[in-house]
Amino acid sequence: MDHADSAASAAYADVLIVGGGQAGTQVAVGLRSAGFEGSIRILEAGGHFPYERPPLTKAYLRGEREAEDLLFRAEAFWQESAISIELGQSVVEIDRAAHQVHCGTDRTFGYGRLVWTAGGSARRLPLGTGIDGVLSVRTLDDADLLRAHSADIHDVVVIGGGFIGLEAAAVLREKGARVTILEALDRLLARVTSPPVSEYFASLHRFHGSDVRTGVVVEEITSDGDGAVTGVRLADGEVVPADLVLVGIGLVPNIEPLRASGIICSNGVDTDADGRTSDPDVFAAGDCANRVNAYSNGRQVRLESVPNAVEVGKGVAEAITGGGERTEAAPWFWSHQFDTKLQTVGLFNDYDDFVVRGDVESGSFTVAYLREGVVIALDCINSTRDFAQGKSLVPARRTVAVDLLADTSIGLKDLAGAART
Repeated sequence: MDHADSAASAAYADVLIVGGGQAGTQVAVGLRSAGFEGSIRILEAGGHFPYERPPLTKAYLRGEREAEDLLFRAEAFWQESAISIELGQSVVEIDRAAHQVHCGTDRTFGYGRLVWTAGGSARRLPLGTGIDGVLSVRTLDDADLLRAHSADIHDVVVIGGGFIGLEAAAVLREKGARVTILEALDRLLARVTSPPVSEYFASLHRFHGSDVRTGVVVEEITSDGDGAVTGVRLADGEVVPADLVLVGIGLVPNIEPLRASGIICSNGVDTDADGRTSDPDVFAAGDCANRVNAYSNGRQVRLESVPNAVEVGKGVAEAITGGGERTEAAPWFWSHQFDTKLQTVGLFNDYDDFVVRGDVESGSFTVAYLREGVVIALDCINSTRDFAQGKSLVPARRTVAVDLLADTSIGLKDLAGAART
């Protein structure tokens, strides 16, 4: 079917949402909650109704939750809310002049407003293609493959020292696998946190028996005659044995149809604070959206987190329905590894100093980040109290004396009151 034929039979929605993850779900639910009475359709490339993704490398991998437990809403909710969900629909082309999208299934969908929440795909290594046992985790189907493999594995190599890889490494180590973590940079989590936090997590994984190596270069993923993975060869010639290789080296935003249609894209699809792209009828939210955040020091940032997807999803729904001005909440994030809980609030972009609150060796401490004396972000490790109070301190944008900030006998809520403006 060519585009001319498909255009005549295009299914139309007043708001067409591409991607059924956290952001897309938030937009749809937010529209209905605001009283939007127009038609809403979600196009989801996968085969599952909208579900949570963070548990995939935590509770789901452990077997503590099953697929039905991850659903945002029961299927009946979508029907009752008059929100149509089309599964297995991957958009390959956007015709902005005709207000239509074309899918790989040869189906065409029309729209009044288009909301792009297609997220991203796991970044692939140019190695290991076609080798059985080389996996990544981004979707429920990915996690199912990992669960199936993890039952019989002995040696796991995790390539990449980011949150996804470390969370999965922790669970696989708890399951009894021998785990080796390989990171190309000189420390774990180097792009998202400071040296004390990186060192803490490296020590945590080593304490639990994992082999953590930084500053290493992977040259090859090896396999046997049947195409099953056998190991990872490093630049120095060493081959690390593996019957499973998990690649966790980041995410590539799914934006090519937008870019090809002429919408401005850089590190993701560029939007304003409310999720509007360079086309006033096209919005974007979630992991693929690149925007100036109120906490990013004027920089465009692409945040990969559930709270960000919820926050921007709400903003898109309000922009479409003409809602009033809103105050942007400070970004926050969490990660669970072994018995450790990291909670982050704010963005540490361009920090020029940091202060450690508490004893790192105790496993309960906070790192506060400052820019010109202003507290801009916190990493709270097993420090829920600091995180809860920090969610008020960071938005206050206050200057705090370093000696007070380091004093754990003073609560962060008290520091907000004692801050020097």
